[in-house]
Amino acid sequence: MTTMPLLEARHVTIRFGGLTAVADFTLSIEPHELVGLIGPNGAGKTTIFNMLTGVYAPTEGEILLDGRSTAGCKPYEITARGVARTFQNIRLFKDLTVLDNVKIGGHIHYKYSGTSAVLHTNRFHHAEDEAEESALELLRIFELERRARDYAKNLPYGDQRRLEIARALAAKPKLLLLDEPAAGLNDRETRDLMATIHDVRDRFGVAILLIEHHMELVMGICERILVLNFGKTIAQGTPDQVQGDPVVIEAYLGEPAEAV
Repeated sequence: MTTMPLLEARHVTIRFGGLTAVADFTLSIEPHELVGLIGPNGAGKTTIFNMLTGVYAPTEGEILLDGRSTAGCKPYEITARGVARTFQNIRLFKDLTVLDNVKIGGHIHYKYSGTSAVLHTNRFHHAEDEAEESALELLRIFELERRARDYAKNLPYGDQRRLEIARALAAKPKLLLLDEPAAGLNDRETRDLMATIHDVRDRFGVAILLIEHHMELVMGICERILVLNFGKTIAQGTPDQVQGDPVVIEAYLGEPAEAV
């Protein structure tokens, strides 16, 4: 029995003025799949994330989530449909607590009205208690529970990276987009992150699309990899297929493969 892809991008192109940032991009992600998206700086990787999450609308092509188009959807509507992301540059609410950051990530599932919030009704208090317990459970999983009442800005850099993933998971996504999660991490933190990403996929049953420059991480955890260069897909396949592809070697090293 065939299953419907969780996400499909079909021949997606986006232009900014006369610049084509991404051209004829096609991607299909199955439930629970772990896919890497790599390429040199400026290749268009984050632009693709922005299209998948509704920040940008494609100039051409279409994006489907569970078989339904996301055209015209706002970012929060796409989040509600099951897509969450982290960012290349950490975007926490640094003057809020660690706990509040995770609770905000799950706000889209809060089951009370604005009136209930203003009047502090029983429904409001019950929903807040549920939200706090769910957030604390995520912090326990990421070993951040003891820092729950600390301000996010006071966390070490590696913990801030993990907090951002926890906040994204609070939205209960089907698909998690990780934009350079290893940026700024040392070797030990990167190895820990590799284990964390695997655990997140298995524990939460999510599919993961990962942008990353750290090749050890990408090759070590991704089941399939797409390679971009100047907005175009130049290769895709298993880690072994991709890292041996002469076109990929040339794009990364800037010289013909036979000269390497």
